[in-house]
Formats: sequence, C-alpha cells, structure tokens
Amino acid sequence: MSQSVPQIDAIQYPFPPKPLPLTEIERARYKSRIKQLLKDKDAVLVAHYYTDPEIQALAEETGGCVSDSLEMARFGRDHPAKTLIVAGVKFMGETSKILSPEKTVLMPALDATCSLDVGCPIDKFSEFCDAHPDHTVVVYANTSAAVKARADWVVTSSIALEIVEHLDSEDKKIIWGPDRHLGSYIAKETGAEMLMWQGECIVHDEFKAKALRELKLQHPTAAILVHPESPASVVELADAVGSTSQLINAAKQMDNDKFIVATDKGIFYKMQQAAPDKILIEAPTGGNGATCRSCAHCPWMAMNGLQAIEQALTTQDSSLHEIFVDDELREGALIPLDRMLNFAAELKMQVKGNA
Repeated sequence: MSQSVPQIDAIQYPFPPKPLPLTEIERARYKSRIKQLLKDKDAVLVAHYYTDPEIQALAEETGGCVSDSLEMARFGRDHPAKTLIVAGVKFMGETSKILSPEKTVLMPALDATCSLDVGCPIDKFSEFCDAHPDHTVVVYANTSAAVKARADWVVTSSIALEIVEHLDSEDKKIIWGPDRHLGSYIAKETGAEMLMWQGECIVHDEFKAKALRELKLQHPTAAILVHPESPASVVELADAVGSTSQLINAAKQMDNDKFIVATDKGIFYKMQQAAPDKILIEAPTGGNGATCRSCAHCPWMAMNGLQAIEQALTTQDSSLHEIFVDDELREGALIPLDRMLNFAAELKMQVKGNA
C-alpha cells in the first residue's frame, strides 16, 4: 500500500509570459534562418511532444526528433551532431547533458521549468530519503539532475510499472517521487509499499472527473485516454492509461472513431499523425466557470518559440541558453539512469524471446 508524506510548503509558480505571436512572414523567416543555423553549427533540434506543433514540425523537417523526454536524450546521444537544441523544459536538457557530456546542449528557454521538478527540491527530498534509509529511492524522470543523483532508480511513465513490480518482487520498500498521482496509480496496480512525495504536474492535476463524465455522455463512442499523472478519479474513467508514446499508440490501434485525451494538448500533433482518421477531443480541465492555470498546455513548454530557438543558436553568451551539469553530479545521476536503460533493454529482449 502507498503511504504519503506531508506536502512541502505551497509553491507559487512564476508562470512565464507566452511568446509574442508572430506574423506568417516572421514565422517563415525564423524557420528558414533556424534551418540554416542548424546546418552551419552542426546542431540538431529535439522537441518534446508537449511543445507547440510548429516546433515539432520544425524538428521533423530538419532531421531532428519529436518524442518523450528519455527518447529525446537517447536520440541526442546517438546523433552525430555536436550540438543539441532541446525544446522542452530544463530537466530534459539536463538529462541530455547527462547522457551526452561531450556535446553542447542548448535550450531555447533556460528558465523553462516543470512543477514536478520545482516541487521536489533536493534539500527537502534528501532529508526525506535520509529519514528512511531502508527504502529504495525511485524518482520520475521529471526531476533535477541532483534529485536523480540521490536516487537508486530513475523511471519514465512507460516503464515505471515494470520496475516497481521488479522491486516489489524483491520485497523492497520504496520511496517514490515526485508525482503523487503517478505514484498512487503504480502503487494500486502493483500493490507495492511506497512512501509518496507529494508533487504534481499542474497540467494533469487539473483534469476533472465530473466534467469528463459529462463530456463522455456527449461523445458515447469516444474512448478516454489518460496519462497516469492525472488524478485517480480521472484515471478510473480511462479506456487506456499510459505514457505519451503509449497513448499515441492507443489512438492508432484502438477501433474507436473518437478519443477524449487527458494529457497536454501538444500531443495532438503526433497523435493525429498516427491516427489521421480519428477525431481527438481535449479532456476538460475544470467545471463550468473554472479558472485553470494551464488549460491543458504546459506554460513552460510554450516558451519554446521560434524566436527563442534562433537566439539559442546565435547568442555568444553561453549562460543564457547552455546546460551545464557538474561532473560529479552527472556521474551520480547516470547510475540510476543507466540502471533503467539496462532494465528496459533486458525487458525488450525478454519480450522478443517470448514472441
């Protein structure tokens, strides 16, 4: 069974201003300029599913990558480019640097953060871990390099269930951080004993079960796709629960003509590519008259605009866009990351062998 820990003091997130809208002429000029700069500087653009569609399209057009945070880092590690432009949030840039220390890692917006990262400060989290030395520390990829270095395992939402099942089979007691909704879902599915850090994603935390049920009545043939960072009451209504890539595959493979999607609406770009004949509907983030903080789109992901990408490729001041990770910290964070990657590779081989 899962157990909870007291939540840290309420955090006032400093939401960033949205990039100023560009004219069609300005957008075309920036895209052309960025494409040339990527070639000139031996750079590749890797973008997260939650960035704006035009950024994802630009990554595809230039031979880059659109994926989840771990695949972004793996793609960058294996790509021959000397410079990685990471369109996402800061922990994604750090993960890329951890896996590719020899490369220059630039971010369009260095101050683009994540509520899960901000809500799990290393000092507080270390104190909590130190108070339970008999527990195995498992942290979500949506954390700082320092928190990863403090962990025994790093997991993504696509493999968290399998790793926790493995640890539970070895009778390991687990500290889970930082997403309480994802942790609760995993604890329920596995029956593992988990002490839960009380963090949440501001996007997924806003999906509402009551409004979702009402929307389902309006679209009775629609299947509900839910990311497990959502509240339990929303997850319970799902026809499919999974990571970003798993939800995209569900939309492609399921027979339904419509899908109500409870995750960041940036995913619609790749999901529509995978299922071009399906109708995609945004899950509601609140009841009538509700004021939402994110409206199903991460405000920090929105900072990755064309202007910011161009600036990252042209600025001479490395402090404005470049990701640095201390060598000792990087080596510490690489251990639990490699542990996950090796586990995933072994799991893949087992699946192939049983096929």
